[in-house]
Amino acid sequence: MAIIDTEAPLHEAHRDNHTHRDVNGGWLRPAVFGAMDGLVSNLALMTGVAGGAVGHQTIVLSGLAGLAAGAFSMAAGEYTSVASQRELVEAELDVERRELRKHPEDEEAELAALYEARGVEPQLAKAVAAQLSRDPELALEIHAREELGIDPGDLPSPLVAAVSSFGSFALGALLPVLPYLLGATTLWPALLLALLGLFLCGAVVAKVTARSWWYSGLRQLALGGAAAGVTYALGSLFGTAVG
Repeated sequence: MAIIDTEAPLHEAHRDNHTHRDVNGGWLRPAVFGAMDGLVSNLALMTGVAGGAVGHQTIVLSGLAGLAAGAFSMAAGEYTSVASQRELVEAELDVERRELRKHPEDEEAELAALYEARGVEPQLAKAVAAQLSRDPELALEIHAREELGIDPGDLPSPLVAAVSSFGSFALGALLPVLPYLLGATTLWPALLLALLGLFLCGAVVAKVTARSWWYSGLRQLALGGAAAGVTYALGSLFGTAVG
């Protein structure tokens, strides 16, 4: 929380100290979701396979396959999702653009009514709406923000979403496989490294949230550990049944 320096002029104190963290989560959600999904899903996959009492080569192959399949799946899913969302937004913007062109007076009155509903005096609301409506692109931007809650100049990129999801998932999924690639022949090094990664991911997330680092880290550790434990038990059960 920012502390205002009372000895400085108020406008300078506000400018220098009154800052906020990024609460939109535009970068945080896909990065954390991808990394955590990669870590948890690949750790669970590998422990499930290990529970079936197979050789470590099979576990490594399963981990690498899970990394590749999950990363491509995440990238494809994010690309399709963001592209669909962007196309929907662009379609709505086209509707608003046509309305501004065909019925400019009605759209101006609509904008004035929005400002009046927020407490602006009627005459001032009309004057502001008239001034903003002089520029068609500015009018479109204002209507999009007021009516649709979007910024036409800040639409998400499907390619950026796909690449970031692919990279973050692959990075998270690599952790459980890494000890095997470095020569380990048992599950324990991979399990310990993955659990450490889960805790660190949770602790890093706490830097941009109100939670303490240890609470966030332990929460992610508990969730990932539970997933690994359940799949190991299922792997043991199915391995015994198949065998």
